[in-house]
Amino acid sequence: MHRIKIADEINQDRRRFFGAAAGAVTATQLGIVAPATAQRMEAKLPAIKPGTHTSFGPLKQINAGLLNVGYAEAGPDSGPVVVLLHGWPYDIHSFVDVAPLLAEAGYRVFIPYLRGYGTTRFLSSETVRNGQPSAVAVDLKEFLDAFKIEKPILAGFDWGARTANILGALWPERCKAMVSVSGYLIGNQEAGKLPAPPKAEFDFWYQFYFATERGRAGYAKYLHEFTKLIWQTASPKWAFDDATFDRSAAAFENPDHVDIAIHNYRWRLGLAQGESKYDELEKRLAQSPVITVPTITMEGDANGAFHVPPDAYAKKFSGPYEHRNITGGIGHNLPQEAPQAFAQAVVDVAKM
Repeated sequence: MHRIKIADEINQDRRRFFGAAAGAVTATQLGIVAPATAQRMEAKLPAIKPGTHTSFGPLKQINAGLLNVGYAEAGPDSGPVVVLLHGWPYDIHSFVDVAPLLAEAGYRVFIPYLRGYGTTRFLSSETVRNGQPSAVAVDLKEFLDAFKIEKPILAGFDWGARTANILGALWPERCKAMVSVSGYLIGNQEAGKLPAPPKAEFDFWYQFYFATERGRAGYAKYLHEFTKLIWQTASPKWAFDDATFDRSAAAFENPDHVDIAIHNYRWRLGLAQGESKYDELEKRLAQSPVITVPTITMEGDANGAFHVPPDAYAKKFSGPYEHRNITGGIGHNLPQEAPQAFAQAVVDVAKM
């Protein structure tokens, strides 16, 4: 396994923090909904108690680009496609209550494990274990290509929101609309070199820890304890139980997880190199491109992870746009803590 040489973001986070079938190809590819499906689309989704569901159907795998991607799926083949994208340190179970709501409303839902999580694996042991955000976005694009999905709705939080942001900014023709928790998360290494106010730096303690070899060793040794601590601090009012956490924590046992997570955060700080094949994409992202696709941004009222107010990024969305504050002690893992609100945003953004 190749490891990327330490050399050269806190991401702009510091500044403002993927079976599907090949059937019904035409409707799925083009994002066109058959009349019968359109009639099933619900304007108002039913209430659901978080934690109502605890599992998906059998997971599936597909080769896409550099990866063999593990993913869950739900909903009718002919429905408009939604791809739900998780963050760190979370997994597809963040959408375990969201997916059924969208499936019942007529959507075709895909929930992939990102590189370094769950059953997703690199196809070659020689592939660099690269966690830079543009590489993760290319993974998503290749996942869509593998299914010939042309223009889905993208919805996510944390790494997932950033991945959706990047695809929507660089390839807007591949994104019908977007739901992005915590707003605009596209960053670059130059921005990551700039100091942030003390409270923001404090909130990013783990990124500085990951910058050291002690931090890498500590994350690998205390993976369960470390990720649980992040859950607790990022969602201080979410009373999740051990079973809920353990279902997601199993995804972190992926053999590439530590490499991907550590590289991601070192890259953001400018302490690790990326791959040259992504240089052109990074140059474009360094310009903080405006996102033109219809977007709903969201924020929980008890998000313990660093985030900025919506007016700090509202102008980064030039298409139809809305921001929603979700109350009730909702933290960083908004889709799992407030599934109805998140799923409703997906339904609503499709009409913008």
